[in-house]
Amino acid sequence: MKIVILLGAPGCGKGTMAARLSAQDPVFRHLSSGDMLREAVSNQTRAGRLAEDAMKRGELVSDELIAEMIKDTIMGVEGECTLLLDGFPRTVAQSVILDQMIESCGAELWAVVWLDVAEEDLVDRIVGRRVCQSCGAGYHVDTIRPKKDGICDVCGDALVARKDDDVETIKHRLSVYKASTMPLIDLYKERGVLRRVVGAGAISETVELVKNALG
Repeated sequence: MKIVILLGAPGCGKGTMAARLSAQDPVFRHLSSGDMLREAVSNQTRAGRLAEDAMKRGELVSDELIAEMIKDTIMGVEGECTLLLDGFPRTVAQSVILDQMIESCGAELWAVVWLDVAEEDLVDRIVGRRVCQSCGAGYHVDTIRPKKDGICDVCGDALVARKDDDVETIKHRLSVYKASTMPLIDLYKERGVLRRVVGAGAISETVELVKNALG
């Protein structure tokens, strides 16, 4: 099994790229850290139960538990598959844990795709995001518009802006990204697995660039 890490700042389009690639080719599987956590809790796996207990205590879910959830997913996949990791790792310490997990599963880190987007574009993208308050489907006021303004195409419920998608919160998240996640770019570049994709164009164009980067 191949592992592809999607790396980039908040708003760069990691989730969108993974969703589009998965829809176009069944060999790809989108593995969002948030979705994976919710699924593990719902399925009451060992990691899911421990994560649920931590969240009830108001604690963060540990890096080791997230890695265990990824391992559970890998071990449950049959046939040829390329997992697109979205949201993990975010730090060098998490990358070490992920390396250990990948090795223990006999999987292969195939590539790290860095979606490079200018900061001013990131702010504009995030401020314009909208999400369905029922099913979680994502939209954007400019680039991913619903058929009917303010209404989800999937379930028909109302679309809302995320609570943390205001300008000041976004700038803080970007500063955290620079301090915590940017070092991963140099790390994976030195290992020869980094693929830089400039994500400034239309979504369809960026999807093609990512596919080309993966060969």
